[in-house]
Amino acid sequence: MLRILDARTGEPVPATPARRGLTRVEVHAGGLDLTALRVLLTADLLVRALELGGTPVWTMLTAPREQAELGTAAAALSIRPFEDSRDVASGLGEAQVVHVRAATEEPPGAGVVVAVAPAGWDGDGAGEDVQGLLANPGALRLALLSVPRDEPAALDPAALEEAARTAAEWRTGVARWANQPSRPVPDEVRARLRAAWEDDLDLPGVLAVLRDVAHAPDLPDGARFETFLYADRLLALDLAGELGNPG
Repeated sequence: MLRILDARTGEPVPATPARRGLTRVEVHAGGLDLTALRVLLTADLLVRALELGGTPVWTMLTAPREQAELGTAAAALSIRPFEDSRDVASGLGEAQVVHVRAATEEPPGAGVVVAVAPAGWDGDGAGEDVQGLLANPGALRLALLSVPRDEPAALDPAALEEAARTAAEWRTGVARWANQPSRPVPDEVRARLRAAWEDDLDLPGVLAVLRDVAHAPDLPDGARFETFLYADRLLALDLAGELGNPG
């Protein structure tokens, strides 16, 4: 069961208290900046993790400004769209309400609060503008996933280059492993992946498991292939993007 740290109490709580009960995820974002995108990315990961566990989710976004621009940037980062909170009413019998917002903001109304540490650019050039960073959205998404959610993410050119290199290597690996007979995800690997993302959305932990899988000497390539596709249901890094082009 997915457990997340409630910023109100400092205690871990179930992301949904009733099995398969509807969970409403409310995202609170400011204008278009890296912190707002990190908030939206965290909410996207939360929704994906809940759905992988069989929990129905209803998502909405509250953004006082630049909502259209936020939506465009979020789509580039493979963040699925949220409903506009101004267009929907609450109270549909949800079992849980989870608010996702920046750690620097005051907690909103009742419900569990997921706090997201700030993100910023620590380099020169086009990266100071969010649109510049979106030139390679896969690298930006992976770079943000690589930093624990409760730690500030100070991105720089080196971090983006490393993320781009890793994503490219993994996509090439998936394309190569696809040429071998498929094998199921090993039970131990599946358990490690789920233990990581169900522990307060520990995405660096999930990425660490994939690094181990990529280099495990005794694992069949078909099992590597299925493991990376399984994890990508959460990560949304388009790891199958090079299928058919195993350069």
